[in-house]
Amino acid sequence: MTSGAAEPSEGLATGHASAEESTGLLLWQVTNRWQAAQRAALKPYGLTHVQFVLLASLTYLQAAEAPAPVTQRRLADHAATDPMMTSQVLRALEARGLLTRGPHPHDARARTLSVTPEGRSLANAAVAAAEACDAAFFAPLAAAAPAFTRALRALRPAG
Repeated sequence: MTSGAAEPSEGLATGHASAEESTGLLLWQVTNRWQAAQRAALKPYGLTHVQFVLLASLTYLQAAEAPAPVTQRRLADHAATDPMMTSQVLRALEARGLLTRGPHPHDARARTLSVTPEGRSLANAAVAAAEACDAAFFAPLAAAAPAFTRALRALRPAG
């Protein structure tokens, strides 16, 4: 890439002098590498990354918000996942005996979720692997890691 914006006939019409200046491209590249590392860390547990996030989030929310029931909507909001995709993943986790879904006591349209003892055990084993993966992946940030986490929090929409 050259300095300044290129004409479309010459190449990519970008405002960046190089790909290394594109925050979005760098985020994409880092995210892909982090996801690959997480997939490898979670493989021994038989969980995809989204399955892990939903199972771990349910385990957390069930304890944090007890005795209030955790709904599929609440879980999807907490994990920032698409509600339809969340429902599909929850069906797969339910089929494995890791959680149960049932009717809501006050809302006929809502479904409540409960992690099973097997699901809780798996979530706790997998979270140790995921956190170890994160520690290794983000180690190059060293003392800058807390500021990086704050910056990510600033970019995350309120939910």
